[in-house]
Amino acid sequence: MKKMSIVFWGSGILTIFSALFGVIAPQSLEKLTSHIQQWLTTNFGWYYLLVVALIVAFCLFLILSPVGSIRLGKSTDRPKYSNRSWFAMLFSAGMGIGLVFWGAAEPLSHFAIDAPLAPEGSQQALKDAFRYTFFHWGISAWAIYAIVALALAYAQFRKGAPGLISSTLYPIIGEKSKGALGHLVDIIAVFATVIGVATTLGLGAQQINGGLSFLFDIPNSFFIQLLIIGFVTVLFLISASTGLDKGIQILSNWNLYIALVLLILTFIIGPSVNILNTMTSAIGGYIQNIVQMSLRTEPGPDGARAWVDSWTIFYWAWWMSWAPFVGIFIARISKGRTIREFLLGVILVPTCVSFIWFATFGVTAIDAYQQQPSIAELPTEQLLFGVFNELPMSFILSCITIVLVAFFFITSADSATFVLGMQTTNGSLNPPFQVKLLWGLLTSGIAASLLFSGGLTALQNAAIIVAFPFSMIILLMIWALYKSLMDERRKYQLYIRPKLKKQEK
Repeated sequence: MKKMSIVFWGSGILTIFSALFGVIAPQSLEKLTSHIQQWLTTNFGWYYLLVVALIVAFCLFLILSPVGSIRLGKSTDRPKYSNRSWFAMLFSAGMGIGLVFWGAAEPLSHFAIDAPLAPEGSQQALKDAFRYTFFHWGISAWAIYAIVALALAYAQFRKGAPGLISSTLYPIIGEKSKGALGHLVDIIAVFATVIGVATTLGLGAQQINGGLSFLFDIPNSFFIQLLIIGFVTVLFLISASTGLDKGIQILSNWNLYIALVLLILTFIIGPSVNILNTMTSAIGGYIQNIVQMSLRTEPGPDGARAWVDSWTIFYWAWWMSWAPFVGIFIARISKGRTIREFLLGVILVPTCVSFIWFATFGVTAIDAYQQQPSIAELPTEQLLFGVFNELPMSFILSCITIVLVAFFFITSADSATFVLGMQTTNGSLNPPFQVKLLWGLLTSGIAASLLFSGGLTALQNAAIIVAFPFSMIILLMIWALYKSLMDERRKYQLYIRPKLKKQEK
C-alpha cells in the first residue's frame, strides 16, 4: 500500500500540475516544452539514434541466442491467448490510431511536402518516402516496445516480481528497486503513460471530428470534440469494467476485422499494382539501407539535420515515451511464450502489417494527390478523408474509417486504464475497477482541458521530454535483463554447441 500511494500520488500530482499549467498558461507551457524538446533533439539526437540501434541489436542477439528458448513463466506455462487475439491486442494498444492518422499523411508528406533527401515530387523522393515511412514504423519502433515488454514479462512471470518498471532493475540495483529510486522510476513510467494516452485521446477526437466535418459539415470545434471524448470515455469505461478477457480482447479482435475490411477495400479500389510494386521496392530499400538510416545524423549546415530531428528523432522519442504503457500491456498478455517466439511475434508481425498498411494508403494518397494537388493542403486529421473523396465508394470508406478510429480510441484508452491501474496498485494483474475508473476519467479530463486550451502541442512535447530519462531506464533494463539471462544460460547449460569436456590426459 505504501508503494502504491507514493507512485499514485506522485504521478497524479505531477500529471494534474502539468494539465493545469497547460490550461492556465498554454502558450507558456508550449514555449517552454518546445525549447526543451528542441534542445534535446539538437544536442542528443545522436544519443537517441544509438539507443534505438542498440535495442534492435540486443533483440537480434536474443532471437539468435540459446536463451531465446527460455519461457516467460514456468517451463509448463503456455500462452493464454490465441495468436490472433494476441496480435490484435498488442497491435491495437501499440499503434492503432497512429496508423489511421498517419497512414496516408506521412508518405505524402515525405513525397510532396518535406522530402528527406531528394527534391519534392521526384522519383527518388517517392522511393525515399516509403523507405523512411517503413523505417519509422518498422523494426526499430517495435523493438523499443518489445524490449520493455520482454524485461517486464521476464521479471513478472519468470521471477515472480510485481508488474512494475522498477522490478526489472532488481538484478542490478537490488533492494533499491523497492525504495525511493524504484518509486521514481515508476512515477516516470506512469507520467509518461498518462501524457502519451491523453495526447492520443486528443488526436483521436480531432480525427473523428475532422472526418465528421468533412463528410457531414459538422463544426470542427472543441464542443464537438468534447462530446466525442465524453461518449468514448463512457464506452471504454464500460469495456474496462468487463476485464481484460472480455472487453479489450473482444474489441481488439473487432479492430482487426474492421481494419482488414478497410485495407482490402482500399487496395482493390486504389492503384493495386502500383501499391504492390512500391511496397516491394520500398522493402528492398529499407533492408538495404536500415543501418545507414539508423545512424543518420546529417551533421553540417545544409539544413538536412532539421528533417532528421523533426521526423526520425521525434519518432524514436515518441516510441520511447509510449514504451511503458505498451510494454506493460504486451507483457501482461504474453505469459507462457518463449523469448524467441515473443520477440519474433512482437517485432516482425506488426512490422509486416505496417508495411502493407502504409504502402496501400500511402500510394493511394500520392496517386490522389497527383490528380488533385489541393489534398496536401488539408489538415492531417482530414487528409485521409480527402484521399477517399477521390475514390469510388468514398462515403463508405470514410464511415468505416471513423468507426475504426473510434474502436482504436476505445481499446487504447481501455488498455491504458488497465496499465495505469497495474502501475499504481503495485503491479496487480487485475487492478480494481475503481482505480481504472479514476485513471480513465483523469486522462479524458486532461485531454479535454488541453484541447480547450490549445495545449496538445505542449503535451506532445512533454511526452518527448519524458522519453529522455526513460531512455536511460531502458538501457538499465537491457543491462539487468542480460545479466539475468546469462545467469540462466550458465545454470541450465544453454549453448549453441555442446560444451565438450576436457579430454583426460
